[in-house]
Parts: sequence; structure tokens; C-alpha cells
Amino acid sequence: MQARTLKRLHPAQRDDIGDLVTRRPLPGPAIGQLDPFLFLNHHGPQTYPPNNGGLPFGPHPHRGFETVTFILEGELSHLDSGGHESVIGAGGVQWMTAGSGLVHAELSPASFKAKGGPLEILQLWVNLPSRLKMTAPNYLGLQGADIPKVEIDGAVIEVLSGAFAGVEGPFPSLIGIEMGVVRLSAGGSLSVPVAKGRSVFLYVVSGEIVAGGQTAKAWNLVELNDDGDAVAFAAPGGAVVVLGHAAPLGEPVFAQGPFVMNTRQEIVQAIADYNAGKFGTVPG
Repeated sequence: MQARTLKRLHPAQRDDIGDLVTRRPLPGPAIGQLDPFLFLNHHGPQTYPPNNGGLPFGPHPHRGFETVTFILEGELSHLDSGGHESVIGAGGVQWMTAGSGLVHAELSPASFKAKGGPLEILQLWVNLPSRLKMTAPNYLGLQGADIPKVEIDGAVIEVLSGAFAGVEGPFPSLIGIEMGVVRLSAGGSLSVPVAKGRSVFLYVVSGEIVAGGQTAKAWNLVELNDDGDAVAFAAPGGAVVVLGHAAPLGEPVFAQGPFVMNTRQEIVQAIADYNAGKFGTVPG
């Protein structure tokens, strides 16, 4: 296998939401999307005091894409208009297909607001092709203990979707995404096959890695060239990264706020449908 070379590093830009520390590498000043990967917010790491207000993400709509939420530290309460409800703790992941339209709330449970504690959450937006943008909404949230793990070359991969070393992830991907959280101990490395033509999402959550002969520190999105059939990196001092890859959709992207469609007209329709109550409501 020939490892892909490094094209560019994209440092996350600081963009706090109230008292929630937030960094965003995608989109960034030099990158709009890594088709089909659209958007990443990295919240924290930070420690909330007792009697805090918790996360600020009250009920809001989405249409036309999927959200993948990684709870690295703390807890996250999910409630949506499709009737899904959960509280996911550290190490857990939520995969939500907004599809034709969903309203959801992502808040801190009462116990976290009362006691406080460490919090670190990633949310990744993944696009859907035009033929799937109006698919039925869906949601799956799993605790860390329910996510399979596999060890390859000194790296432990928490397998979310697709397969790594024959281990299948529990989250079904509508567009064939292979994705995992990779934890490398000091001196660990990883090399996995990725077919040419697939878009690679590689984000350094903590620590640092060496890819293509260059060092990528925490809070950097690593953009690779499409010049090899493998993705390889090492972590001399240890690191945590999110690794995903998928075939690009190659379709127009028209986004406004919480809606991601192909045309302006579809955005106008999404807003009209939401205002008409067609997305449903979050109970409570």
C-alpha cells in the first residue's frame, strides 16, 4: 500500500458560543468542505462549575444531512421530534439522520448542570445526496461500552460505521462512510487501506500525529492528497483522532443555517415546511 501524502493542515478557528469553548476546522479559511464532510465543531475541553447552565442547543431544526456527535467527556441529553430520547455519556456517540426534517435538542442533563464537570464534544455534519435528502429521519445513540473496538498496529479503533480489520461498526451509513475514533498510545501508529478517489476526514482531537512527514497538532484537520491507497500516521507522544472516509457526492451544496440542500429553492421550501410545523416539535 502507498500512503497518501499531506496536502495541507487546517487549524480550527476559535468561535465560542456563549461560555462554551468552540473551535471549528471545517469549514475554514482555506477549505469549504471535504465532500461529503461539511462541518465540524469541537466544543471544549473545559470544566463546568456546579450549578451551570449547561449546553445552549435548545430545540432547532435540520434537513438534508446527518449529524455525528462524539461525547468525549461529560454527558449529552438528546430529544427529537421523531420520539427519540437518550442521555449519552463519555465515550458514546450519536448518529442522527435529519433527512426530510427533524427538530432536536442537545442539552446537558440536570445532573450535569447541578454537579458540573469536564465536557468535550465533537459534532460532524455529513452531507446526503439529492436522492436521500428527503429520506425518513432516524437516530441511534450508543454508550461507549456498546461500540466495538479493534487494535491495529498499536492503535485502538472505536469502530462506528463501515469496517476496520473485519470489525463492523454499529451505525448504518446511508452513503458508505467508514469512520472510527482512533486512540494511539505513545509510539503508536496506524496504516489502513483507503481506495483512491475517496475523501478522507482526519482530525486531531488531542496530542499530535506525524502524517506525510509533517506534524499535525491537536485541533488540526489534516487534508491529504488523493495519491495513495492507504492512510498512515504515527503518534510519538500519543494522540486521539477521528478518521473517516467516503466517496464524494459531487453535487451542488446550498446551505443556510440548519438546512443543507442542493438549490436555493429547496432551502426556501425547507424554511416554509419548518414554519408550517411539518418537522414536528420536541416534547416538553
